Amino acid sequence: MKVLVIGKGGREHALVWRLHQSETVWKIFCASGNPGIDQIAEAVPIAPTDVAALADFAKSKSVDLTIVGPEDPLAAGIVDEFTRAGLKIFGPTAAASQLETSKSFAKTIMREAGVPTADFAAFDDAEAARRYVNARTGSMVVKADGLALGKGVVICHDITTALEAIADAMERQLFGAAGNRVIVEEFLRGEEVSFFALCDGENAIPLGTFQDHKAIFDGDRGPNTGGMGAYSPVPQFGPEMEARVMREVVGPTLAAMNARGIPFRGLLFVGLMIDGDRINVLEFNVRFGDPECEALMMRLDSDLAENLLAAAEGKVANAAIRLSPRSAVAVVLASGGYPAEYKKGIAIRGLDRLEGNVPSDIKIKWAMKKIRAKVFHSGTAMRDGQLVTDGGRVLTVTAMAPELATAVDAAYEAAELIEFEGRHFRRDIARRALGSS
Repeated sequence: MKVLVIGKGGREHALVWRLHQSETVWKIFCASGNPGIDQIAEAVPIAPTDVAALADFAKSKSVDLTIVGPEDPLAAGIVDEFTRAGLKIFGPTAAASQLETSKSFAKTIMREAGVPTADFAAFDDAEAARRYVNARTGSMVVKADGLALGKGVVICHDITTALEAIADAMERQLFGAAGNRVIVEEFLRGEEVSFFALCDGENAIPLGTFQDHKAIFDGDRGPNTGGMGAYSPVPQFGPEMEARVMREVVGPTLAAMNARGIPFRGLLFVGLMIDGDRINVLEFNVRFGDPECEALMMRLDSDLAENLLAAAEGKVANAAIRLSPRSAVAVVLASGGYPAEYKKGIAIRGLDRLEGNVPSDIKIKWAMKKIRAKVFHSGTAMRDGQLVTDGGRVLTVTAMAPELATAVDAAYEAAELIEFEGRHFRRDIARRALGSS
């Protein structure tokens, strides 16, 4: 089949990389691509949010399936546009995407569905939000209601911090229109875990567990980012917990959406807080996470195109999901200054040492330990024949091995081979799972 992938980051590079290995896919287009993607797919110079132009392109090229990576095109109604044009596309409608684009909508659905989640209140008025915060005690979380690139969530252990977070979102407009409404909710303790489910509107099947690392610095310090690393599977999250999430979260959510006449079809990303036997949903996303997707694509042993097509056609029961039991670890190499201001156009060196010129001692060791490594481009560009930085998150170095500890060591060994001025990355990805901070 012919496949069109929408997006240009590390998640989309991972999707294209896995699709490139599919026996059922013979042509891949990507709008708009990046230097890594462009090696294995045909770049399409159309913006991901230009949904009308993308639909026209897909129709003109007889594309069999379109896969949407980022959230912005979903919010812009790309699925609605493609469906009207009679084109098959994987992802939720704009209305169903509100599970991610509006935190207040998502929390309301959770209440209707009986999904366990933190107590909350939503505010369109900053003064009302301040009165609510001043009347509370203990820690709380302030969230921008709309899309804020993973940066609109502030954990507040005192009232002063909460009041500042409200002012940042609603009055200083740090997150633009996304902060016109805020959610204030109780602070939950426990371990954060991400859970993916492949949905067709009526039914769903699980698609892996992950732990993301949002904060910029080791030990979960500093501001939130789009994600500095992830690993999969989560050792503490066994089949019993998976069954509970499907039964207590995914199933009721799909039913509540159907009751509203808004069936959810696509990838449901469930952000969980787990504290012993207690589970709570922190948030929903409606697409593959990044960098969780990079780890997932390393582990996926079944045909990605066939699986996503089955969901798009309402036949998720026909999807044959096979995930490797091995562990995958993704480490993000970021630009200096990220998630605040950072420079672009900085030369990247050493990537060739992981793409065909791996040092012999490392190659032998990786072969003996059954390690597989892959670097996905997140924010890169080509300038005068030189690969340069072009984003806050630049590259995602991913490694897979039979044991989690081995995969962690390999990912960091690979990361050290790549250099660019200001490069930084967290050095504690998956350390909690391994019993160290």
